[in-house]
Amino acid sequence: MHTGSSLMKGDIMRIKIRKDEDGRTRAVIITFNTSQKNFDSAYERNKFFRELHGWEQTVPSGNKKYHYRRPGLLDEIPHAKIADSVFMIMEEHMKRMEEFFSQWHEKVNWEMHEILMERKNFINMVETNRNQDAIRDERKKMRRIEIE
Repeated sequence: MHTGSSLMKGDIMRIKIRKDEDGRTRAVIITFNTSQKNFDSAYERNKFFRELHGWEQTVPSGNKKYHYRRPGLLDEIPHAKIADSVFMIMEEHMKRMEEFFSQWHEKVNWEMHEILMERKNFINMVETNRNQDAIRDERKKMRRIEIE
């Protein structure tokens, strides 16, 4: 769901999933491979991951550190992580993902596999993914407090 602005931590993402007459929803599993030899530098490879996943930026200023979340494409698209470099999105977001991966076609090998699945299973996967992200964010906060 793209609303013209990026979601920030604490924002609520509303998910509207279209379903077929039989109660199933169309989804796409995306797999990709980022072989280091295809990239000119580690910076370029990191740029790919930052554009896709977003990143945390820390800016030191005097005695303080400011932390910012810089969103990536997957911050705007409901998805479920299946494994490293494998995730699932709803079919309606496939065009945006195709556009993104097309920009990296010389560097990244990727495939899309269309599937049908039960609507409730997709919602559960996205919710589980979101809960795991929240737990990971809380752990990062705790580590930051100990370090700073």
